[in-house]
Amino acid sequence: MTHDHPHAGRPHPSPLARHFPLDPAVVFLNHGSFGCCPNQVLEKQAEYRDLMEAEPVRFFNQTLYELTDRSREAIARTLGGAPEDFVFVPNATTGVATVIDNLLPTLGPGDELIAAVDEYPACRHIFERAAGRTGATFRTFPISHDRTITPEMLFDTVLAQVSERTRLVLLSHVTSPSALVLPVERLVPALRERGVECLVDGAHAPGSLPVSFRDFDPAYYLWNCHKWFCSPKGVAVMRVRADLRATFRPMVLSNEAHLDRGYGGRSKYSNEFDYVGTDDYTARFAVADAIGAMPRIAAEGGHAGWAGIIAHNHGLVLRGREILADALGVEPRIDPACIAAIATLPLPDVPESHLERLGSRPTIYADALQDALVGRHGVQVPVWRTGSQLGGDRFDGRRYIRISAQLYNSEEQYRFLARALLEELERELAG
Repeated sequence: MTHDHPHAGRPHPSPLARHFPLDPAVVFLNHGSFGCCPNQVLEKQAEYRDLMEAEPVRFFNQTLYELTDRSREAIARTLGGAPEDFVFVPNATTGVATVIDNLLPTLGPGDELIAAVDEYPACRHIFERAAGRTGATFRTFPISHDRTITPEMLFDTVLAQVSERTRLVLLSHVTSPSALVLPVERLVPALRERGVECLVDGAHAPGSLPVSFRDFDPAYYLWNCHKWFCSPKGVAVMRVRADLRATFRPMVLSNEAHLDRGYGGRSKYSNEFDYVGTDDYTARFAVADAIGAMPRIAAEGGHAGWAGIIAHNHGLVLRGREILADALGVEPRIDPACIAAIATLPLPDVPESHLERLGSRPTIYADALQDALVGRHGVQVPVWRTGSQLGGDRFDGRRYIRISAQLYNSEEQYRFLARALLEELERELAG
């Protein structure tokens, strides 16, 4: 289904929105959370499902591997490296858990795992559980949001946290709640010089940043394809450095786990990850289609290739941030060099007299302000509390709004959001 006109009273999206199955009644400014897959890619996924059901035995013994290789080759062409560098997992969090599962036998008392408070909560939980099982220490550290955030500040902040006990650092290429682009291309080699390896959670990076593995070689890198590659949900990619692959294995072992080689001569590493049991792998196959479809859609708007998509979305999210900052009278504290296609902006602090009431309101999100924006205005956009508050600390009145920019968005939508925000913030204080 395509939509050419917005719901009554809603701002117009970009003309390219017709390629996406978005509800016209919703002003969707939250691509960063789960992405949105183009209609033509969803149609290809349906074709793969039909192919699977038409002859399941041949599909799982032959076609699965051929279509997996097709997507793997498309990724290698787009990001550099060899096709065999990349394996698939259901999502980035599963990839983080897989890395930690492989490292568990090597960890023990005296070892330290570290991550910023801004890291994705699920990944921090996995690190914390690993520490509890092995006797290692897991420690988080803050990134200050009280001053201007620059690449150099982020670089220095991470390096200052490393000790002689540190074994592994979890680094988001783009942090989830705060949308900061960490300088991982500089941090990975600098940390390795200190004997520390990095697990880079790139969930938000490929497709929103110019990522290249031609010269960048972290120990572990993984990302969700459903976000900025705009594939169907249920597929992520993991890249493990070549010297670490020989003993690296999935958490679920299939019938062929005893073999040294797999279908078509693929390595044990590829073979074990390519098939981990009966499942719907069609989202994986459609990654190649998404990588091809997005530039074709972008070309209709005058944007050339993935570089054009990245540049357009970066410029649009900065413009959206400017519109909100002007309306709210707040100062952006993040250097544009630390922004990809999502950006956060601080909201006015909640007065002390309102903390208990506003902080304890029921919500299906992180803060009830988001419920109000969805329910009364039809705007889907995240409202975050600081990382420490998401971790369970008392609400201190500090909140952030996080906007995304994708080909289907327009400046008009950010102006609509600004008006809705002003209305809801006024309603909060009057309540």
